[in-house]
Amino acid sequence: MILKAYVLPHPPIVLPEIGRGEEKKIKDTAAAFHRAAREIAELEPDSIIICSSHSPLLRSAFYAANAGSAEGTMRAFGIDSIHEKVSYDRQLLQILQEVSQERNIALEATSFEAQTLDHGTLLPLIFIHKYYQNFKLLRLGMSLLGPEEHFSFGQAVAEAARRSNKRTVFIASGDLSHVLKADGPYGFREEGPQLDHELTEIFAGGDLGRLLHLDSNLVAGAQECGLRTFQIMAGVLAGSDFDSELYSYEGTFGVGYAVAAFTPKNKAVPADDPYIKLARASVETYIREGELLPTPPGLPDEMLQQQSGVFVTLYKDNNLRGCIGTIEPARANIAEEIIHNAVSAAKYDPRFPSVQSSELDRLVYSVDILGEKEEVASADALDPDRYGVIVSSGKRRGLLLPRLEGVSTAEDQLAIALIKAGLDPDKAFKIERFEVQRHERE
Repeated sequence: MILKAYVLPHPPIVLPEIGRGEEKKIKDTAAAFHRAAREIAELEPDSIIICSSHSPLLRSAFYAANAGSAEGTMRAFGIDSIHEKVSYDRQLLQILQEVSQERNIALEATSFEAQTLDHGTLLPLIFIHKYYQNFKLLRLGMSLLGPEEHFSFGQAVAEAARRSNKRTVFIASGDLSHVLKADGPYGFREEGPQLDHELTEIFAGGDLGRLLHLDSNLVAGAQECGLRTFQIMAGVLAGSDFDSELYSYEGTFGVGYAVAAFTPKNKAVPADDPYIKLARASVETYIREGELLPTPPGLPDEMLQQQSGVFVTLYKDNNLRGCIGTIEPARANIAEEIIHNAVSAAKYDPRFPSVQSSELDRLVYSVDILGEKEEVASADALDPDRYGVIVSSGKRRGLLLPRLEGVSTAEDQLAIALIKAGLDPDKAFKIERFEVQRHERE
């Protein structure tokens, strides 16, 4: 699982050995580096993935370093005293190769330059190693393919981390514009500050989808080096609720250095929650293979021996993508109810087109197991934070689940349920309330 993702720059001048006093002019960047490194140490990841804009750049494939270990120095910058060594995570690489092959993503896992760390990988490692060393590295590179391909590769990276069951941190190592100042190494162009303003706004606000749709002339004029690594990171985080924070931004030397952090909200449900896993597996099996998932072995007894109404809800990019359920049990047990309703939510919710395979990694799931229904006299007995509601008259019936965003009062809850049922609020109808066992989004 992805514990956290970072945008990190890689200015050698931030190191006192190289800056020789000049590093004090970007002290906010140095402080943010130390903060990120300390946070990573507290997370104790098994693996760290660094996608560097200075790893080998391939035209139509993504680079992955394939070796046992690698070393790096700062000799190219006149310093012999800095030397770092790291072991590669070949198991995670193998899983990424498998996922990439399944998705027709061109990944070149090669020994080419694999044993020598580029400075875009080395510099983050220098800071991390000050606080934490008990991890293995997966080192990746970007390509000359388009934004969507980089995003899709990021999704594959996230899926590989999920399958590996490794606690993983992802780092997009890249600088922003290189044309911020007339006395900088690349001069000044007005696109430089414009792009950096937009990128830092994206990092602070967390709307990473915007990274795929930046104006190409603006990007070219700004002469950035990290955008494609950031697009990969956007794919890594796709389908997750996350908090974002811009730790620092400086352009002192004419190049934009941003440090930002993105923290997925993985608190709602354990990663191995069987209800969520079954819903996800049901959708992915049907969309990819066109077949219903057989009831898998090893499920908890209550999923196999109990019956209940079940609602499965899909979200994509924090927006509803489908929701289908059964008020009364229609299958032999809860597991079968989840399997059928998950597929129906993905394929047959009339409000949405069918889910496509390209969307699967961006979906998050919620499963509600309905409790016993209790008839009540009026809205006074409702509580939208605790109870769902069913309204009915004759053959017409409408249901609204509890704890829905934007539904804060019993009156709102009842009104929406009546609209769903197509019932006149001025005519007689029956009100029932129920509680749910909710397995939240993964």
